[in-house]
Amino acid sequence: MIHSAPLVLPVSAPFVRDGALVVRHGRVAALGPRREILAAWPGEAETRWEGMLVAGLVNAHTHLQYTHMAEVGRRAHASFEEWSTAFDEVYHALSSTSSASSTSLTSADPPAASPVPEPGASGAACAGPAGWAAAARDGARWLLRSGTTSAADVVTDLAAAHALRDAGLGGLPYLETLGDTDADWAASGRERFTALLDAAGPPLGVSPHAPYTLDTGTLRDVTRLARSRGMRLHVHLAEGRHEREYTVSGTGPLARMVRELGFDFAILREGGTGLGPAAFLDALGMLGPDCHVAHGVHLDAADRALLRGRGTAVALCPRSNRTLGEEGPDVAALLTEGNPIAVGTDSLASSPSLDLLHDVAALRDLAVRQGYRAGDLDRRLVEAATLGGARALGITGGLSAGGPADFAVFDVAAGREPYRALVEEGAGRCVATVVGGATLWDAARSGSADHGPAVHGSAVHGPAGHGPAGHGPAVHGSAGSGAVGSGAADAGVTDFQTAGAG
Repeated sequence: MIHSAPLVLPVSAPFVRDGALVVRHGRVAALGPRREILAAWPGEAETRWEGMLVAGLVNAHTHLQYTHMAEVGRRAHASFEEWSTAFDEVYHALSSTSSASSTSLTSADPPAASPVPEPGASGAACAGPAGWAAAARDGARWLLRSGTTSAADVVTDLAAAHALRDAGLGGLPYLETLGDTDADWAASGRERFTALLDAAGPPLGVSPHAPYTLDTGTLRDVTRLARSRGMRLHVHLAEGRHEREYTVSGTGPLARMVRELGFDFAILREGGTGLGPAAFLDALGMLGPDCHVAHGVHLDAADRALLRGRGTAVALCPRSNRTLGEEGPDVAALLTEGNPIAVGTDSLASSPSLDLLHDVAALRDLAVRQGYRAGDLDRRLVEAATLGGARALGITGGLSAGGPADFAVFDVAAGREPYRALVEEGAGRCVATVVGGATLWDAARSGSADHGPAVHGSAVHGPAGHGPAGHGPAVHGSAGSGAVGSGAADAGVTDFQTAGAG
């Protein structure tokens, strides 16, 4: 199958006006000017997309199971601690149904025609494991509707484990653990978590939630456990303004919150570590190229240098930060200094939508306000939302011969500056998403009217029967590319549920 468009933006290579790519067995067989592709592949069916065909977006930080918790994300919060309290109330309400059934790794997927709720829909009517599974499925569909083809999905409850895989998305679920003191971890936590990793099976990553939700020895051992199994790591870092005080001296609002939850962590007993959050995690051996961190709002120059030196990417989630009363990361400094960055939406419990390009646009605004003046801003931010996210997850990003056929089509006229057009106009205008050569979202077929004018593909060349005119290509081939989510497992729900925004 040939897919062509007025502009193809591989991101990993220069853009091609009137470009095309050939898909074979879920991968890109060739990419270049349309006239050359048609000449080299005579008789091949072609789908012509009107708009911009772009390498698939990679959401480097989200929690799909919180898709029905938008009531928390719609409010403005003064701090992480205030948001966390609001999050806990809703989380526990939605978990009120006994979680006994959440020990199973199977979850039934609803029919593909199941409606996707609008952002902000409440999941209060469906609590417990079934609610988490439904929310995660809806979240995965929202990713597809916005042009995301792979994601880093942090999974807290087992029922939500298979959302990426079942939707045909690439990426990696990260099994989250939080709330263990060193004594708890030694007594039963490690054995429980190891059993869950075994039950979930690969591919899978590990998410030790944050420096303030696990004891010091537990953070160190979770890191060793993940690496001993060849698993990638993903951790929340420097999200709130009080995290540094917590790790340095064991004091402040975050320390008070942890104490009130009843956790006797070493940092609290010993009066801190004298280290900022990034240095603290590094001292435990966590940072490295196989680990990426979320947020990085409160990183200073030394933190950024440390992360660069370790090859640790930062997944930036500016709209989530704003919900928590934070200004957002110093994206200008991260770009200027050369830190590897990616982009995430976080969950609907702290963000208005799961549309990654909204966060890219927010990062652009931040960078300009912070004084970034180089002419490469739009290109670098699109790279962060594609190649940067892929590198953070250890998968292949961009579009190139031999790579996965993961891409999206946007109802955007390229003009003279395609990257700028995509950043400024792409959010909310995805009209098709293709993963592993299979069309998993097509606005024209769905009859959806929420993405602006319908722009769709038409079979315009080659043998008949390869996609009716007026529609995207027939779904064919195997969905998924690279590391495809195969499910995670229940991290063991504790009373310490502050994972939602992070």
